[in-house]
Amino acid sequence: MGNCLKRSSSDDISLLRGNENVNEGHTDPPPPYTEAPGPVYYPSPSISRPVNQLTEEEQIKIAKRMGLIQHLPTGIYDGCKINRECVICMVEFVVGDNVRYLPCMHIYHVHCIDDWLMRIMKLAEISSVIHPIVYTTSTGFVRQ
Repeated sequence: MGNCLKRSSSDDISLLRGNENVNEGHTDPPPPYTEAPGPVYYPSPSISRPVNQLTEEEQIKIAKRMGLIQHLPTGIYDGCKINRECVICMVEFVVGDNVRYLPCMHIYHVHCIDDWLMRIMKLAEISSVIHPIVYTTSTGFVRQ
């Protein structure tokens, strides 16, 4: 990994010293206003667009996909010896990590599997992954 810290310069040091020896006539213009980029969604595996560029139909499909993914159970990694690594990001789980379980009982970091399912899978494929699970608000997740 690289060093992501900015190198100090004489200007940075002068800021710490109370702006001594700073050219008071020199000021940089403020940066131009740029709108923060919104989330990017994947209406299909090979297409990505910001949310404000999606059609209403694409937004509905994505909302359904997100709803189905949210029906998959989540938990906290407890240090079990069976699953030690998220195979999506290839990082070992740490006790306390938020994980999501698939019906096959594989576990992944929540953000990894959610992002992967949103990018790769079509609505029909997600439905087939979730089909073995019936969600009821009173009892939680029940396997069929």
